[in-house]
Amino acid sequence: MVQRDGTFFYLDAQDGEPQLVDTSSIALPLNGVSFTNEGVSVATVDPNNTTGTTDINDVLHDVHPAEVTNLTIPDFMIGARIWLAVGELQFYSVLGENGMPSLVEPSAVNPRDPSANVSWGFVEYTLNEAGIYADISFVDFIGLPLGIILESETTDVQTALGPEVGTVQNICNDLAGQAAIDGQPWDRLCVYNAAGNPLRVLSPVDYLALDANAFDGYYDSYVDSVWERYTSEPLTILTQSSAGPVNCTVDPSTNLLNCDGDNRAYAQPTAADIFGCNSGPFAIEASDNAVHLAVVPRLCAAFNRGTLLLEQGNVTPTFPMNVYYTNDGPKNWYSAFVHRYEADGKGYAFAYDDVVPDGGADSAGLTASPDPEVLTIVVGGSTIRE
Repeated sequence: MVQRDGTFFYLDAQDGEPQLVDTSSIALPLNGVSFTNEGVSVATVDPNNTTGTTDINDVLHDVHPAEVTNLTIPDFMIGARIWLAVGELQFYSVLGENGMPSLVEPSAVNPRDPSANVSWGFVEYTLNEAGIYADISFVDFIGLPLGIILESETTDVQTALGPEVGTVQNICNDLAGQAAIDGQPWDRLCVYNAAGNPLRVLSPVDYLALDANAFDGYYDSYVDSVWERYTSEPLTILTQSSAGPVNCTVDPSTNLLNCDGDNRAYAQPTAADIFGCNSGPFAIEASDNAVHLAVVPRLCAAFNRGTLLLEQGNVTPTFPMNVYYTNDGPKNWYSAFVHRYEADGKGYAFAYDDVVPDGGADSAGLTASPDPEVLTIVVGGSTIRE
């Protein structure tokens, strides 16, 4: 962990109970206080000015210097997170099976977690000799709204501006409305504090850790229709690799979807398989070949976005972002609503949200540069500049 003075802190751990990490020299109080006031924005952003510019001022506006906290990352960090919270988060260390200390992070799912009543979020990044890779991820939950803007020496400004002010409440309202429409437990994804205010929204795959039977059968009729369609015509997966387009058809004798050159066929997925993209037919095995590794993310993304039964859905990925989640049947409403309230539509809302057509707009919000200068994090939500 990085301490306030810019040096690294290394965990210690002992056998027995998890040990609380002393973060007194690690937690960095933010200068800004606007994000703690409901309905108050830290910054104004212009999502229409995020391409072809090297000046962050074209994107980020109305930021008072007193709202800015600076932090220098001292060295390479792989698979790292910058945690931000309204309140104090508790981390623990345990002795791993390899005899090395392991970090226990706050859980958004466990209602008994010591940090359960704190609003938090994180930015994920890797900084190494190749440069930086950073993103905001809502694959597990959306809580404290965060956005990122990456400035580099030789490339344009890259953004994932994140949710707007009031997003968590808006998503909870929308999920409640959807639950009333289809009878599915979308409203239960919302987590509230003791005062009844929404803290965060769990993704459906994380909510399934609390209620394994939630969403049972939700996708069944849709999957049946997909299997019926691609029994009589091929589904073409654009692998966007040397494998090129791959045709997939359902074998009625086995009820499995078979893809040319793929080492394994695909059974019909359940709702849990679709939301998680890592179980059932979407589970990856060590022996899977390049075709299989390309088909899984593209097929699962199409199920989440509800594009497989659209008129031109027999080739994927091809649709632009404004076509995602427009089908009449089942879809990942959590992901749909998260993207609805992101200032520029970017930010992972399910595991393979980075699947996009060639030349298409990025919906995952992964920023990367070989020569990064400044990664700016906007905390608490943005207001879109008119």
